[in-house]
Amino acid sequence: MYPPAKHQENDKGHLLEVIKTYPLATIISVKDNTPLITHLPLIYRETDGKLIGHIDIYNPQTNLLKDENEVTILFYGPQCYISPSIYTTTQLPTWNYIRVHLTGKVTKIESTEALKQSLITMTEFLEAPEHNYVLESDNPRLDKNLEYIKMFEITIDTWEGKFKLSQDKKPKDKENARQALIKANQESIKQFLDSIF
Repeated sequence: MYPPAKHQENDKGHLLEVIKTYPLATIISVKDNTPLITHLPLIYRETDGKLIGHIDIYNPQTNLLKDENEVTILFYGPQCYISPSIYTTTQLPTWNYIRVHLTGKVTKIESTEALKQSLITMTEFLEAPEHNYVLESDNPRLDKNLEYIKMFEITIDTWEGKFKLSQDKKPKDKENARQALIKANQESIKQFLDSIF
């Protein structure tokens, strides 16, 4: 398995933390040797360990998210370039990142009531901890749009964590890389948004 063992994360609790903190997933299906890729938030349901999602009926991948079809799911944590200048020892440039790769089988959920409750539950999860908005079950816009959304569940078959965080460096260099990752992610978002807006 790649990357090397020192960058593999096998602690399921750590992998779940990535999924919960960065729920926007990349879902990959394959049809006729062609990948179909969609980016959707997926919520981990604690009661049965399944991922729950919703997809627009007009998305071409919708027809593949059913009937126990297999999918690959990627979750992306923070990432950044690491300059050798941050280390106290001589190093080469590198890139640090956190990723979670899953595979699973999809089941389409046909119940409109389950879909409706799932959208309410997902909104509640994504609004945490402030809960500034509550999606009410009697919201007319919700009812009007239910026919355009399909719900699905993913039963997870395999878990793989790739956490490349300078684990092989000396403690001071590892901490420097941690601080660089925090700083880079805070600054790069602002700089990027400033450049496109």
